[in-house]
Amino acid sequence: MFRAEVAFFGKIKSGEWRTKAYYYNSERGYPGASVREEPGKFKHQDRQWDDNFFVQGTFRKHFGGWYSLMLNGKYAYDYLHYLSDPRKDVTTMYVDNHYKQQETYASAAHLFSIFPWWSVSLSNDFQWNTLDADLVDFVYPNRYALFSALSTSIDFNRFKIQGSLLHTYVKDETLTAGANAGDKSVITPSLITSWQPFKREEFHLRAFYKRVFRMPTMNDLYYTFIGNKDLDPEYTNQYNIGTTYAKDFKQGFFNRLELQVDAYYNEVEDKIIAMPTSNQFRWTMLNLGYVEIRGMDVAIQGSFSLGKVNLSPRLSYTYQKAQDFTDAESQWYGGQIPYIPWHSGSIIVSGSYKSWYWNYSFIYTGERYEAVANIPENYAQPWYTHDLSLSKNFYFKPFEMSATAEVNNIFNQQYEVVQCYPMPGTNFKIKLNFIL
Repeated sequence: MFRAEVAFFGKIKSGEWRTKAYYYNSERGYPGASVREEPGKFKHQDRQWDDNFFVQGTFRKHFGGWYSLMLNGKYAYDYLHYLSDPRKDVTTMYVDNHYKQQETYASAAHLFSIFPWWSVSLSNDFQWNTLDADLVDFVYPNRYALFSALSTSIDFNRFKIQGSLLHTYVKDETLTAGANAGDKSVITPSLITSWQPFKREEFHLRAFYKRVFRMPTMNDLYYTFIGNKDLDPEYTNQYNIGTTYAKDFKQGFFNRLELQVDAYYNEVEDKIIAMPTSNQFRWTMLNLGYVEIRGMDVAIQGSFSLGKVNLSPRLSYTYQKAQDFTDAESQWYGGQIPYIPWHSGSIIVSGSYKSWYWNYSFIYTGERYEAVANIPENYAQPWYTHDLSLSKNFYFKPFEMSATAEVNNIFNQQYEVVQCYPMPGTNFKIKLNFIL
């Protein structure tokens, strides 16, 4: 894979501007199924090529002390080529698909500072997407989307409250009559509060409510073998309460400690999920009628200094109970939804010494089920990996270079993210990054 980025930015009177261009190219294979042909022989002949390009810009300016304007624009082009060749793997059928997607995005946001403690903002976004493919009877969809948001913020120093109303309008058009997902027009509110009980302590209590509308993507609806034009939009009521605490230490090697804890409850109507099929390129998109999610996120992060050595460990843990309550008559009523583990977490330790940088990560994904039916045949065992990277920066006027060596899955953990598709064991990666 190859990635290149270039950015330009500058300042104007009472404002600033930024632009960025990005290009990414890759060729990769798909993991093969352990059940194809002879057991233990993993075919992986499917190939995918990607080209992704975008250019975007931002302009921000303050007009006096009461009004600010921000403009955003973006154009993106994505190309994907997928090849499945039965001459290399007789268990597959021949597929040679090419997809091209384009996106244009424009946004204008206005901020009115009515009082030092009260501000109001109004923003309008327009987005156009198109999808093209060299397939027989392809519907050639176009999507026009408008987003309008009215929000307000009240800041009493130690107590803050924000509220907003978002109107989303989506219109899909297809070359084939009746093949589109129809028009959608939805208004969704949100309310966010934050309170600092003690003046001298970085301790905050926070809570929010959000009504979220999620329109299926163009890929969800129209990709051949994947898309489902009858897929319904997803609606969610999100409730969250949490706390954050931070403390700086002026003496000793311990510099800073941060703690975040959040508990949440979500009610999801027509939840969109992706289910793998016999081929990793062709997943099935479907709705679950009603899902309730109860969960908790905990994160602890610190920073240490031992002379010129800096260390930043971070520990995170997530508990999530995501239950399918679609059909009260179903024997699977109340079961955990596919591919959502009850427990997951990570331990990440990053450090630096002069121009050297290193990173260690331990990622854990707990037990889960691979289908709506929570039965032993669909049970997926927990898995975890240990990864390590080491980087070195080099300075050669007028540019900078960094070299990174990675060892992933250090202990050769045998695991499957999707049933019957073994993931790589110990593997290595080398990166070269040039900053001009």
